[in-house]
Amino acid sequence: MSSHHQILIIGGGTAGIMVAAQLLKQKNTQDVAIIEPADTHYYQPAWTLVGAGTYDFNKTARPMSSVMPKGVTWIKDKATGFNPENNLVSTANNDDISYDYLVVAPGLVYDFSLMPGLGEAMDKGVVCSNYTNPNHTWNVIKNFKGGTALFTQPTTPIKCGGAPQKIMYLAENHFRKKGIDNKTDIVFATGGTVIFGVKKIAKTLMEVVDRKNINLRFHHKLVAVDGDKQIAWYEMGKEITAGGCVVISSDHANDLKLDESFQYNYKDVKITRDGNRYGIHYDMLHTAPPSVAPKFVKESSLVNDAGWVDVNHQTMQHNKYRNIFSLGDVAALPTAKTGAAIRKQVPIVVDNLDLLIKHNKLGTKEYNGYSSCPLVTDYGKMVLAEFDYKNNFTPDPKLKRMFISDSSKEHWRLWMLKKYGLPYLYWNKMMKGDNV
Repeated sequence: MSSHHQILIIGGGTAGIMVAAQLLKQKNTQDVAIIEPADTHYYQPAWTLVGAGTYDFNKTARPMSSVMPKGVTWIKDKATGFNPENNLVSTANNDDISYDYLVVAPGLVYDFSLMPGLGEAMDKGVVCSNYTNPNHTWNVIKNFKGGTALFTQPTTPIKCGGAPQKIMYLAENHFRKKGIDNKTDIVFATGGTVIFGVKKIAKTLMEVVDRKNINLRFHHKLVAVDGDKQIAWYEMGKEITAGGCVVISSDHANDLKLDESFQYNYKDVKITRDGNRYGIHYDMLHTAPPSVAPKFVKESSLVNDAGWVDVNHQTMQHNKYRNIFSLGDVAALPTAKTGAAIRKQVPIVVDNLDLLIKHNKLGTKEYNGYSSCPLVTDYGKMVLAEFDYKNNFTPDPKLKRMFISDSSKEHWRLWMLKKYGLPYLYWNKMMKGDNV
């Protein structure tokens, strides 16, 4: 059966549900449909805490039917393709669905083919990821007896760029409590050049790294994982010029100065070289999976060269098709892919849709790239990195009301916000269409 809707939304995640809920609240549009095949809606930001054994996984899941806004048409199906010239979306089990306006927010998917060996090793033995199975992460951390604990990430965009390091800080805290910190080397290997892109936050995090004695390895491009031999293989993202500085090996570390733009808090962990690749041997590995737009999006005419939906960075309107908007993880917006970013994107998309329908023009509201990354640094401590497109530190004035004068510093009140405040706001306000 084919059907028509005034506003069609693809995706029942944070972005899709919030857009639908806010549109229906405005009461200017009554005909909103969401295409979403899943039975369960997850509050993924709490998965960091699940992986550290301090949050119940079951509490992060609710039936999709319970978050679908009242008055929305739920099309329980998979979107499979676009025909934007004719305002059609094809689906797996229904016929094409036509629309006046389309909102593309299916989130991202994991593509293990981009990282040889990782798919086979993932969520088994000592390899874990909070992105895929946070319960397994907690088992790995809980059962770790010492050795090299390697935390790493691919070079593709990922959900919440801070997530791969949050779990490391909590794991270190757990190892210390267990008394195995003296026989543990924690290594954070990243393709990046700094611990965090916002200077004020990076300063705080470097203090955390020093306190926890974590070995940072920059310019490390993860290229493969050997689950059997427990080796993560890297290529260097920058030319290595020795120039009196040691970059990788421990062979001459005593005689020469270590290049701190490559390594910080050096640890002599076991490595193996193979041509221009070099492998770090791990006793536990936590990583984020390589992330891409879903296939039906990536193979459509809606994406840019990088494979994300090509929208205006301020309005979220598609650069080619006026009646299509995209937001959330799948949109080509140069900011962090987080629920906090979506919280600020939604009202602008809703305002623009509303004005397009009523007056055939866009509003004046603009998205400045706001995103935030709650960086948990210990059990009971958190830093809140809030920033815009220019990587300026941009604290939300609402936090001042929580008596937090500087969210770039570690604070227990921020931990309370992460563990109790934000989940409450998510389920009871954001999902209900309240602008928080």
